[in-house]
Amino acid sequence: MGKNKLERFAYLHQCPLVYQNFNPLIPVLIHENTEVGNMKGQWKSNNFNNNNPIVLELACGGGEYTVALANAHPQKNFIGVDIKGARIWKGANISMSKGLSNVAFLRTRIEQLSNFFDRDEVDEIWITFPDPFLRGSKENKRLTSDRFLDIYTHLLKPKGVIHLKTDDETLYQFTLDTIAQRAGASLVYANDDIYANPLAYVALQYKTYYELEHLSKGRKIKYIQFTI
Repeated sequence: MGKNKLERFAYLHQCPLVYQNFNPLIPVLIHENTEVGNMKGQWKSNNFNNNNPIVLELACGGGEYTVALANAHPQKNFIGVDIKGARIWKGANISMSKGLSNVAFLRTRIEQLSNFFDRDEVDEIWITFPDPFLRGSKENKRLTSDRFLDIYTHLLKPKGVIHLKTDDETLYQFTLDTIAQRAGASLVYANDDIYANPLAYVALQYKTYYELEHLSKGRKIKYIQFTI
């Protein structure tokens, strides 16, 4: 492991914005080098110290969307979730430099979310440019598969909103099909080329590292908003 990566991991251990789970079999979080339990049902009271809505960005990578949304919406709380510490470091570092108090980052597997969030604790979920897992045998790894929607249903308030932003046609169509076939799910909005016309939602203007890369290659950016 390079010196730069070691320095980043050391930063995560002491950063007040970062919570980490190192063993998926034990739902315990480490925060500022201290074991703090699992924070389930306590994010508003014990971390943000307010009663504002909570928004998750799943597989957040460098946290570009988490930071942009938090900066634009101080009346909401945002938590970026990713398993890769080196990725979270970027978002945490930028958030600290901006002095954002409505941001946190959770290092864990998305499969483990129910260990760290209580029922109805989350208001919205953003999924920005996830791995589409194009092989048919990998469909259950897609973050909009029923397997994951079952997890989100536990966390989200009734009719909580999920946003998907992707360049991948297969994932886009798969998600539309999943919504159509899932009891209780409802499609709010879908667009297979969001930049062809004025944006339907202001929040779509923010771009991740991967989105910028896809756009440079001429790919169309797609967006789905739905409830479950």
